[in-house]
Amino acid sequence: MDSATIPVPTVRAASTQGRRLVRTRLPAALALLPTALVVLVVYIGCMLWTVRLSFTSSTLLPKLDWVGLAQYSRLFVNDRFVTSAENIVIFGVLFISGCLILGFLLAVFIDQNVRAEGIFRTVFLYPYAMSFVVTGVAWQWFLNPGLGLQKVVRDLGFESFTFDWLVNPDMAIYTIVIAGLWHGSGLTMAILLAGLRGVDEDLWKAAKVDGVPTWRVYTSIVLPLLRPMVVTATVLLATGVVKLYDLVVAMTMGGPGIATEVPAKFVMDHLFERNNIALGTAAATIMLITVVAVLAPWVYARYIRAQRRPA
Repeated sequence: MDSATIPVPTVRAASTQGRRLVRTRLPAALALLPTALVVLVVYIGCMLWTVRLSFTSSTLLPKLDWVGLAQYSRLFVNDRFVTSAENIVIFGVLFISGCLILGFLLAVFIDQNVRAEGIFRTVFLYPYAMSFVVTGVAWQWFLNPGLGLQKVVRDLGFESFTFDWLVNPDMAIYTIVIAGLWHGSGLTMAILLAGLRGVDEDLWKAAKVDGVPTWRVYTSIVLPLLRPMVVTATVLLATGVVKLYDLVVAMTMGGPGIATEVPAKFVMDHLFERNNIALGTAAATIMLITVVAVLAPWVYARYIRAQRRPA
């Protein structure tokens, strides 16, 4: 239809609606402007500045020279960084899978209409309310061979009992995993419990009528329904893996030796203690690339592909 044939009242109504939308959205846009500037300047700007410094020879103070990939070449032959990368993979796999399994089992337990359900929910979720520093200190005391579990058991008469994982270079990283599981399982439990409460009762009734075992209902019916909750919990747990620092510092300070070194501690030590800004920012850039590589497929599948899918 030609624009000249559009009725005048329709044009006026569209114009009025457009002005109304502008008046409605303009205050919200102005209110969000400071946040947008902070994101652009502080987050994105600092991220780009960090990447730029990784291509320099900066030590105590930043420099704007250019050394190409020299810092990355040094990084990947650095035993400490290689060990930290191995440790974060071990921690990430065991922490995320362990939290999902334990959280699901705890959610299933609470979903059975147990008595004092509120108390159980509070007890299971309470560790997540504590900081990683407090968690690390508590588990450092508990696992210390001279103060905690080993000493208590030996005082009970079992003189040969040994549990020295905290000071054993081959097992120390698993003590970090144990503390992390204790801290994060409650969050997964709360997320999955909300999903379980949304499962239609008719599904359970139909499964009972058909004689389907309970475990099969959970694995074949309930878990697929909980997929969005599982993805949400996985993303939140993965965020904790990437920024793992304070738990390690509180429990082991990266020791014994470098047995529990993680990338975030490597970065912090080189930025603020070893006065090697370039190497520290190179490690931080590798962490950034890893996070983007992991999240990009999920973001594409969750948002971009979903929007392109025809209705």
